[in-house]
Amino acid sequence: MKPVILAIAAALFLKLFVFDFIIAYGHSMEPVIYDGTVLVINRLRYGFRLPRQQGYLIRWAQPAAGDVVVFHTPSGERAVKRCTAFKDERKSFYAEGDNSLASYDSRAYGPVPVDNIIGKVLGY
Repeated sequence: MKPVILAIAAALFLKLFVFDFIIAYGHSMEPVIYDGTVLVINRLRYGFRLPRQQGYLIRWAQPAAGDVVVFHTPSGERAVKRCTAFKDERKSFYAEGDNSLASYDSRAYGPVPVDNIIGKVLGY
């Protein structure tokens, strides 16, 4: 019983703080990421943050132009987009989908605070 509890605790720790898996919905990132694709998210790529908290406790890196990231939009929804440009000394970024005709992104809601980033997409 103890090994099972330790395994569950380890898996929960990894999901909350290190890696996460999400399913992409919509067509905004096609042809790179299709609707229904399972994405692997590196939660520690840019720093350490507590789950469901705004902002990072410790930051050790900034996103780069071209990074595909998961973040909270200004309205609070979770989105997957590409970082295209930065503002305010890299405190906010423009997020754009690869499929501009089907993407609701920074062209509609403006720049997004870097602290809204949940993690970087590792694989799809």
